[in-house]
Amino acid sequence: MYLDGSTTVPVPTATERAQDILALLGDRSTLARQPDFHIEEAVDKGELKAYARLRRDAFVHEQGLFRGHDLDDRDDDPRTLVLVARDRAGAVVGGVRLGPVDDGADLGWWAGGRLVVAPGARGPRGIGTALVRAACARAETEGVLRFDATVQNRNQVLFKRLGWRPVRDVMVADSPHVLMRWPIGRIAAHAAATKAPLGPLLGSLKAPRGYVGDDGAPVPGTDVIAACDAIVPSMVERDPDWAGWCSVLVNVNDLAAMGASPVGLLDAVGAKDAAHAARILAGLGRAARAYGVPVLGGHTQLGVPAALSVTALGRTDHPVPGGGGRPGHAVRLTADLGGGWRQGYRGRQWDSSSHRRTDELRTMTGAVAAVRPAAAKDVSMAGIAGTLGMLAEASGCGAVLDVAAVPRPGAAAMGDWLTCFPGFAMLTADESDAPPLPAGPAAGAVCGELTAGHGVGLRWPDGEITEAVTGPVTGMGTA
Repeated sequence: MYLDGSTTVPVPTATERAQDILALLGDRSTLARQPDFHIEEAVDKGELKAYARLRRDAFVHEQGLFRGHDLDDRDDDPRTLVLVARDRAGAVVGGVRLGPVDDGADLGWWAGGRLVVAPGARGPRGIGTALVRAACARAETEGVLRFDATVQNRNQVLFKRLGWRPVRDVMVADSPHVLMRWPIGRIAAHAAATKAPLGPLLGSLKAPRGYVGDDGAPVPGTDVIAACDAIVPSMVERDPDWAGWCSVLVNVNDLAAMGASPVGLLDAVGAKDAAHAARILAGLGRAARAYGVPVLGGHTQLGVPAALSVTALGRTDHPVPGGGGRPGHAVRLTADLGGGWRQGYRGRQWDSSSHRRTDELRTMTGAVAAVRPAAAKDVSMAGIAGTLGMLAEASGCGAVLDVAAVPRPGAAAMGDWLTCFPGFAMLTADESDAPPLPAGPAAGAVCGELTAGHGVGLRWPDGEITEAVTGPVTGMGTA
């Protein structure tokens, strides 16, 4: 009741509204299965204090792991997130924290910890299990590629049941723990989704020897390189101007990866009507002018589903293969970090090209030709890690990527950056003393090496290598 004598009726929460609907429908079985708690991110001091009290009661007073308190520098890191479990009365009955391990830039290596459940809330309610699952989901949402936790030995069974993998025994607060890792398969799943069917599909089509799986194809008996890329129809439908731009971008990059200078483009356009076709061709024409590459001809058809493919022709006497690497070669990434996420494609497509001048674009696309490394591939929709897997596969070896050395824009999470289409990015392999690519505004760094074996591993600042791509990306084999 307020001071003026009026009263207020509490607004029901979403959970309460859902339960009311189930009650009206008479669905008692579902009501019986409804959890009597919910999990949310702690956003105010009261929730954080309640979580801290639970930790102190459990880890200091109940278990005697710490003296006085269990706080550490992770609690002071503003990037640390706390998830709490609240019961129906709103009381905090459990919590867990998670956040980046390193003090510097967030590399996508996070750790979870300080999982706690109030004594009266433990047992079959499954609060601890739900907190662990929520932490895993949140970590993956944040683009994390490595998620670790140090787990007390007695809790190892719970974590294993949830899919965590033990790494090694460790000591925390003079107590035996197990370092465990949540398997994040984002890179492998992304690479498999985009490229894995290619080997069986294309096995009957013979590419020129030494260029299997390459970005372009040398035309026998000439110095001509031909490349052809199609744009995903759904993108042509919803974003025709950008699709037109990208059809030039990806084809010029394909030529650039082989050290070829572009000569001209041929386009094939399908559209529902002339207005839609005009938007596709406007983007294509704008990109062709920006890159200084003429459109030589093509084919346009109206009254059909959206479709767009472009063939690019270039010239070089000495094509750079994608499969020319060997174990021991240094891997270098050269990428344009300017620009930002394309609107509507956040985390998937980085637009570094649409704001560049022609001279900048031509410098970047001419960089491989200027140096001619042993192997080169432009980063495709398979992402940086997946494309490195393709280069390694074509070279008959494996690869390791040093996460901390990868050139990356500050606005991109590591998980997004390693799996997105980055606009302009070249992966090259060569001797460790080979010169860098003279790519103008693009940034470059040695960030790994080719190894014996297969697949791609991610090497972290502590020396640990986690599996990113377990085997061949395309199944097309050695070039």
